Amino acid sequence: MPTDNTALTFTPGPKPDTVRASDGTVRTVPAGWVLVPPGDAALTRRIRAAGESWSVAEKRGRKTFSRGTWAPAATVEQIRGDLEAERATEAHAKRRQADADRRERTQTAYVDEFATAVRDFLEFHATYADLAQRLALAVTTHATPVGSGTVARTKRIPVEQRAEAAVIAWMRHQTTGYDSMVIPRVKGKRREVRRMLARRSQELLTRYRRGESAPENCPLQKALAPRPDAGAA
Repeated sequence: MPTDNTALTFTPGPKPDTVRASDGTVRTVPAGWVLVPPGDAALTRRIRAAGESWSVAEKRGRKTFSRGTWAPAATVEQIRGDLEAERATEAHAKRRQADADRRERTQTAYVDEFATAVRDFLEFHATYADLAQRLALAVTTHATPVGSGTVARTKRIPVEQRAEAAVIAWMRHQTTGYDSMVIPRVKGKRREVRRMLARRSQELLTRYRRGESAPENCPLQKALAPRPDAGAA
């Protein structure tokens, strides 16, 4: 049987013990194989390197989700045992802690960098320095958590563009009626509405950059106003 593991990727088959190849043919999982669920990257990586295995993935929309890896039960048991032994050592615990500390430092540095980029984008007049600080904090807190899936986590565009997009997205949800709008299911309509709301948000931000008087019942100031129960236990 082939040993080129990169070619052995399938989609779920019609039955639990089957997979579907790219040409549409259905294959039955070999006897004595077990399905290793996704979630343990080290285990999956070692199983794939150990010999033949079948990876199962399913595409939904633009995203592809792993459904696990089929491999001989004996191989899985051996590798899982080796991993458990390694993970029980003090050296492994120290490496994990060092990795966690490094990730925390990286995240802290990025949060600071992103918050600075947001403040630079806002560039409010000195009169509204406090409002700019509160807005930057709100946007950064929402957008930067690892795994949040927001534009702030992408690396495809510069951080300056991420900051602008995150501010506009935050304002769309917090200062407009976007979330409760009934938007016709017409191609391009939702994008059109988002662009219209973005223009309104940019116009509002411009007023604060110029130091103009705040609009009556300003939705931005309402969204950032301290909540009466914020200090409650």
